[in-house]
Amino acid sequence: MSNETRTRRLTLACGVLFLITFITSIPALALLQPVLDDPAGYIAGPGADTRVLLGVALEMILVLANIGTAVVLVPIFRRGGDQVLSVGFLTARIIECTFISAGILFVLGIVTLRHDDPGAASLATSLAAMKDWTFLLGPGFVCPLGNGLILGILMYRSGLVPRRLALVGIAGGPLLTATGLAVLFDIVPAGGVVQSLATAPEFVWELSLGVYLTVTGLRSSVRGRTAPAQGAPLAAA
Repeated sequence: MSNETRTRRLTLACGVLFLITFITSIPALALLQPVLDDPAGYIAGPGADTRVLLGVALEMILVLANIGTAVVLVPIFRRGGDQVLSVGFLTARIIECTFISAGILFVLGIVTLRHDDPGAASLATSLAAMKDWTFLLGPGFVCPLGNGLILGILMYRSGLVPRRLALVGIAGGPLLTATGLAVLFDIVPAGGVVQSLATAPEFVWELSLGVYLTVTGLRSSVRGRTAPAQGAPLAAA
């Protein structure tokens, strides 16, 4: 198999995996709302375990897809000389998924309380708050550094996507991370207008990247050759 064919397959796989992260993460958040909005009421009431467990299943698929996006790209970037950044991207993905997995356990803990101790309202509320923290620290802080800044730089250098698209990730990632820090120190409210606006560039970057790699694949200017070495000049976007 030629390098071009192998690269095309890997980028296509990455695009599909990125789209899977959107297909799973957004519905999962909606399905988990009964637990996150009113955990005390959830464990005291009839509950919606099936709905919540479906959300958990989607988040587990999200974890696998997240790590997969990094795994399939590492061989391409390592051939291009970006070994350190490619490992950094993979590491950021793993850390992000660690936070997501911890959040899954907290949600399952609330489901367990509904069956074993319906009166433990304060504990259920604490578990829901911990789930919120994992979302802030994982998808809200580590993810934009990995998916935004590091992956944006890797895509910019490799020429796998247009320069202007990569710049959206390079700029949007640090912006969302900075907003996450502001939320952490209670400078801006979680889920408020500021955080929502800061999320927009990263959202556009990841969705556009998934669509681009899936539908278009390699740019015509890089077909027939492997990714350029680190620091090599790029074709115009």
